[in-house]
Amino acid sequence: MITWQDFEKVDMRVGTIIEVKDFPEARNPAYKLKVDFGVEIGLKKSSAQITSLYEKEQLINKQVIAVVNFPPKQIGPFMSECLVMGVYQGTDIVLIQPEKEVENGTKIG
Repeated sequence: MITWQDFEKVDMRVGTIIEVKDFPEARNPAYKLKVDFGVEIGLKKSSAQITSLYEKEQLINKQVIAVVNFPPKQIGPFMSECLVMGVYQGTDIVLIQPEKEVENGTKIG
């Protein structure tokens, strides 16, 4: 069990994917994403292993939920700055997104 204070430390925000590139250097198939989290947080990069369910074109302008306060993580030659969240469907990952469009940077709580 975690406390409410533990949960409050995790900064989850809504952002819009504005760029998607292939990531051929990744150990597992992945994309490099650039996500816009609005004025307060700005743009952050993320690596996402979502190639089995999503084409690059489908991801542009899609809103997602991500943890934005993890320290950057080196993934091969790429520095990931946030964790885009999803749920497992077998071995695939389905992105978590708001039901309706909201302002980029909106905090999840």
